[in-house]
Amino acid sequence: FQVVHSLGGGTGSGMGALLLSNIREEYGDRIISTYSILPSAKVSETVVEPYNAVLSIHKLIETTDETFLIDNEALHEICTGTLKLVKPSYGDTNYLVAICMAGVTTCLRYPGQLNADLRKIMVNMVPFPRLHFFAPGYAPLVSKGSAAYRPINVPELTRQMFDAKSMLLYCDPTKGRFLTVAAIFRGRMSTK
Repeated sequence: FQVVHSLGGGTGSGMGALLLSNIREEYGDRIISTYSILPSAKVSETVVEPYNAVLSIHKLIETTDETFLIDNEALHEICTGTLKLVKPSYGDTNYLVAICMAGVTTCLRYPGQLNADLRKIMVNMVPFPRLHFFAPGYAPLVSKGSAAYRPINVPELTRQMFDAKSMLLYCDPTKGRFLTVAAIFRGRMSTK
């Protein structure tokens, strides 16, 4: 199962937690993967969003197998800073979430050198059952006007992927340690 929900509002956090609990109860042997959108004070001024997020994260620890955390502030920064959008819409930020999901699930849809399903990703990425929270990054992030004029190779894609400006969660991956990392490339690439 794949569930996309926001942790800031009552529906995504409260109803989402109930839905995930029911799915876990009814389909205990299935993989539950969520794309959970974290609130940001810079994007929304709703006072209860942080409380909703904190209270619903506990349910994510208990009921999901993989949780991809995506931050509204990081999405907004990518849209305004990297993609040079003056006033990003929900469609623009939703597009970033969609390409993240497409990247994670590409191995389910296309043949490749190292194909994996959601279960294999979970087995390789989750060292301890309660530590199943991922910080996704995406590359290349280029504005629509310059996409056709910039060829990118694998080392450059990898560098961009670990750049703080490419992270869909507001963090700097160069200032920390990783327990596990997965890099999923699409297109004509070689691991050699």
